[in-house]
Amino acid sequence: MKAPHRVYAGRLDNLVVLGPDGESVGRVRDVVLNMQIPTAPRAVGLVVQLLNRRRIFVPMLRIASIEPSSITLVTGNLTVRSFKRQPLEMQVLGEIVDSTVRITDPSIHELQNVDAVITDVELEETRLRDWIVSRVAVRRRTGPFSRRGAVHIVNWEFVKGVSPQTLTKADQDAASLAHRYEDLRPADAASAIRNLPEKRRMELARVLDDERLADIVQELPGDDQAGLLTSLPAPRAADVLEAMDPDDAADLLGELPKAEAEALLKLMHKQEAGMVRRLLRFSPDTAGGIMTPEPVILPAHTTVAEALAHVRNPDLSAALASLVFVVRPPTQTPTGKYLGSVHAQRLLREPPSTLIGDYVDNNLSVLTPNATTEGVARFLATYNLVCAPVVDDGGHLIGAVSVDDLLDHLLPEDWREQELFGSRMEVKDNVG
Repeated sequence: MKAPHRVYAGRLDNLVVLGPDGESVGRVRDVVLNMQIPTAPRAVGLVVQLLNRRRIFVPMLRIASIEPSSITLVTGNLTVRSFKRQPLEMQVLGEIVDSTVRITDPSIHELQNVDAVITDVELEETRLRDWIVSRVAVRRRTGPFSRRGAVHIVNWEFVKGVSPQTLTKADQDAASLAHRYEDLRPADAASAIRNLPEKRRMELARVLDDERLADIVQELPGDDQAGLLTSLPAPRAADVLEAMDPDDAADLLGELPKAEAEALLKLMHKQEAGMVRRLLRFSPDTAGGIMTPEPVILPAHTTVAEALAHVRNPDLSAALASLVFVVRPPTQTPTGKYLGSVHAQRLLREPPSTLIGDYVDNNLSVLTPNATTEGVARFLATYNLVCAPVVDDGGHLIGAVSVDDLLDHLLPEDWREQELFGSRMEVKDNVG
C-alpha cells in the first residue's frame, strides 16, 4: 500500500470497495481497531457491506490502495462470513467517535483539565505495512445549546480514556452514529446495531426518533427486541410500541412477562393498545395472530382515484398495497360487513372517477382468524395472492395477512441471526 500513508477513518466511511478488476464489491461501513494498550491501537481491517447487504471483515493486508473515492483490494477472494467484533477490538465510527477523553498535550491550553470529544481518528501506515492510530481529531465538549469549539489534532500519546474498559462506563453521544444510519434500510441498520456493545445500543436508541427506532426494532431478533425495549423508560417504550406495526408490537409483547406487557399497554394510546390487545387474543400460529389490523379498507362509494391515493401510501408494504378491502362502515377493524376486495392492478385499468364498489371481487374466499399458518400458506399459493382478508364469524373484516407476515412466522425463530445468504459456515466467494 503506497499511498496515502495517512488517512482519517471518517474519510473512509461509505467509500466504494473495488476488486482487482475494478468491479464494485461493496462499501466501507467502519474501521476495526485492535485496542491492546499501551501500544497505539492498530487498524486490523474494515467492515465492508457487500452488494447483498452482508457485512464482512476485510483485513488491512487485503487492501492494495486507498484513493479519495474508492478502495481497491489485492484479491477478490474474500471470506464472506458476517462480521463479529472480537474481544479487544473496537469500531472507530460506531464506538470511538463521540467518546469523551482527556487531552494531556501541554501545547493546547483550551483542552487542559476539561472533557474533549473525539471527532475522527487518523491512521498512519508503518514500514511494516501496519496501520496504527497516530493522531486524533478532538474538540472541547460543550452543552447541547452551546457553540461547538474548534477541532484540534492531537498525537495519540496525549489522548487518555480510550479503551474497551473506559468506554463501557462513560456516557457517550450518539448523534453522529444516528446520522450514519439515516439512509440505511431498517434491516441493515438492525444488523449494524447488533455489532455494537449493549451500552452503545442504548445510547443510539436515546437519540433516534420513535418511528425510526420502531422500524429498526422490528428487524431485530426477538431477544434483542425485548432487551432493547425493556432498557428504555416505560413511557418511551410505549411510544415505540405505538410506532411499530400492531402485529410486530403484539409479537414483542407476547415475549414479555404478562405484568410487564400489561403495564406497557396501559401507557399506550387507547386505539393502538386496543388493536394490539385484539391480536394477542389469537394464537401466534394462526391467521389472527400474524395479521395486521391496518390494511387498505375503504367503503364502496370511494372513487378509483381516492383508492389509488391510499395504495400509494409510502408507509404501506407492497404486499398490503396489492389489495383494497371494501366494507360497509365502520372502516376501522373490526369493520362493518365485508363486501369483497379489489386488486390494485384492476384499479389502474379503470376510470379514476368511477366507484370501487363497481369492481369488487366477492368470489374470493376469506381466511378465518383460527386458520393455521400452513393453511394461510396454501391459501395464498392457491389463489396467487400476496395478501388475504381475515374475516370473523359475523362477516366483519378484522385484518389481513400478507406474505411477509407469513414468512416471518414460517422461518425458524432465529432466522434474523443467520446468514442472509449461504450458511453459518465459512465460505469463499469470488466477489472480485
